Amino acid sequence: MSRRARVSPAEAGLPDGGRRRTPGLRREEVAVLAGVGASWYQWLEQGRNITVSPQVLDSVARVLRLDGAERRHLYVLAGLNPPLPQGPDSGTGVGDGLQRLIDAWMPFPAHIMDPYWNTIAYNDASHLVLGHGQEGVSLNCMIAFFTDRVYRARARNWARNAPAVVAQFRAACSERPGDEGYEEVVRAASQASQEFAELWALGDVQDGGQIQKEIEHPLVGALYFESTQLRVPARPDLTVVLHNPQPATDTAAKLEWLTSPEGRRGGMYSVALSG
Repeated sequence: MSRRARVSPAEAGLPDGGRRRTPGLRREEVAVLAGVGASWYQWLEQGRNITVSPQVLDSVARVLRLDGAERRHLYVLAGLNPPLPQGPDSGTGVGDGLQRLIDAWMPFPAHIMDPYWNTIAYNDASHLVLGHGQEGVSLNCMIAFFTDRVYRARARNWARNAPAVVAQFRAACSERPGDEGYEEVVRAASQASQEFAELWALGDVQDGGQIQKEIEHPLVGALYFESTQLRVPARPDLTVVLHNPQPATDTAAKLEWLTSPEGRRGGMYSVALSG
């Protein structure tokens, strides 16, 4: 009702819009402009238990001039999966501000995932330590977790973390039931890894949060991280993953050296040897 009162008849393009003094649109007018029945629209405003489709909600959102956040909220109120954000920074792109955020996290690893856990941005430390952007490694974090042999060899607590990682991905899937994007990742991961298929069959669910990671790097030795997933309110389709050195370890100092010019030269040499 508040959004309806915000749109003037003139803005809605009604014939008498310029002569009307009544602020906002009438329910009947919204119904006509959205192509729905007046009674149905009244029931929608009243929150009654009615059948609602995404197409109809989009029509109502268009008439009421809802922005992206308001449109997603309308979907939630109607009990439907909210649409992914649309706009200049949506899709596979990352806004400059988010890229600056993870770059400022240097020398600690950080990367950004889309809803399906595809890596769409990462900083240099994430490339050097976790292998993001390495040739031959899947961009999907779930598939890479189970198929990247280099990462598995370096991750000391891989077996301990694997059930939690799969359970967190199932929690992400449960936010958008029936989403073909998640179903495709599950199919691909199941085909690529029997271990994933077995863990997925358990049906465990766990909210995303912190995971302790232990990485054995060939140049600096053991690195200990707290990996934290953060959701961005302005971009709910994206998750920022920050790796913070665990306290009482020398991880921070090792990362300082690893991302220095000297460390980068050593990293190029170690890659050449391992290749």
